[in-house]
Amino acid sequence: MSSAAILYSPSFRRITSDLAGVFCQLSRMASSSIRPESSNSNIPRSGQNQVVPLRGFYFFGWIPACAGMTEFIKMRFVLLFVLLALTACNKPAPTYQEQGYVFGTLVDVTVYGEDEARAKQGVTAVMREFQRLHDLLHAWKPSELSELNTAFAQGKSKSVSPELAAMLTDAAQLSAESGGLFNPAIGGLIQTWGFQADDFKAVLPDEKMIAALVKANPQMGDLVIGNPNPSQPPLVRGGAMRSLPDKGGLGWVAVSSKNKSVKLDLGGYAKGYALDRAAEILKQNGIQNALINIGGNVLALGAHGNRPWRVGIQHPRHPGPIATLALQDGEAIGTSGDYQRYFELDGKRFCHVIDPRTGQSVQGVQAVTIITHGARAGLLSDASSKPLFISGTAGWRAAADRMQLSEALLIDADGVVHLTAAMQKRLEFTDSKTISRIEP
Repeated sequence: MSSAAILYSPSFRRITSDLAGVFCQLSRMASSSIRPESSNSNIPRSGQNQVVPLRGFYFFGWIPACAGMTEFIKMRFVLLFVLLALTACNKPAPTYQEQGYVFGTLVDVTVYGEDEARAKQGVTAVMREFQRLHDLLHAWKPSELSELNTAFAQGKSKSVSPELAAMLTDAAQLSAESGGLFNPAIGGLIQTWGFQADDFKAVLPDEKMIAALVKANPQMGDLVIGNPNPSQPPLVRGGAMRSLPDKGGLGWVAVSSKNKSVKLDLGGYAKGYALDRAAEILKQNGIQNALINIGGNVLALGAHGNRPWRVGIQHPRHPGPIATLALQDGEAIGTSGDYQRYFELDGKRFCHVIDPRTGQSVQGVQAVTIITHGARAGLLSDASSKPLFISGTAGWRAAADRMQLSEALLIDADGVVHLTAAMQKRLEFTDSKTISRIEP
């Protein structure tokens, strides 16, 4: 995560024009200046979906009938304009959008169908929560997490908030389910590669340091997460998992590590956790339809009017999406890629995804995308994509089964899309020439 605070810029889009007025005006234009022979295929037409770029994903927004229209309107649209002018007596549902910068990436929240005051109140609360989590979980600037890492390096125990203790318990469980490929304990490796920085350089790490860290084998199972009640066993000891009680009744929790090389970096967990928190906050504010995007991890609430939210999967090598799909209420989509945080040296790309087994930057994979469901859809969209990416073309399918992911795809070094049958049914590729292989 970057140390940069949210650049709080309420750059939002409002679609609140009176359709009746718009279409009446267009009707008058049509009656006075129609030239059927004039045509421009690049002009968006009424009702056309347009891609509005976000980082990692693309939100398909609705273009009002007047957007991008020239004075030359094709004859076949005149009747449509007139009919809509006669029938459009209500204002369209408004859309409110706000962006910021946190967790080292762009965040974007779009609310549909709510008045501006309610939407702004909900989104403002979400942005505050994002900043709070950023400050809590920063891996290398002063934070509760970085203070815990300092204690580990000194062989000491430290008390942490009940919320952080619950996160670490959950992350340890996910790490165990992934066979250790999702491993937030390898912050030392990430730091050695230079990725724990706002700006990193194209320099290879010291191989002796990498080898030493791999040999030390830091794992989430090394954590000992205590309980304020000494008569009860710890929540995590050597990988054995127990559930935290309701955090509202807990005091701060003692956490230590049996391995001094453990250095926690929750960069592959925090964005997903924040997505779920954002959804909860929006619902508490009475908002039922929204799209939340944190650096390419996207969670959908409700729908965009009478249709689902539609998103695109970023092409890892070219601008724009490689495919699009509809995202249903409560679903999340997450991508791990080699194109967001990386450097190139001697023509070779080194990305921020590190294989904890070798200590090396993962090669041979451009991107992995998964769809998740349920109460923790946001969290799982973030944490569960990494094991597939690290497993590579030979092991991604088995990793998907282990993580219970039925909708997943992997793009290999040659740009070939490997995907599950369930994912294939949901995608619309933007280029019919895209090479894809269904792997049952």
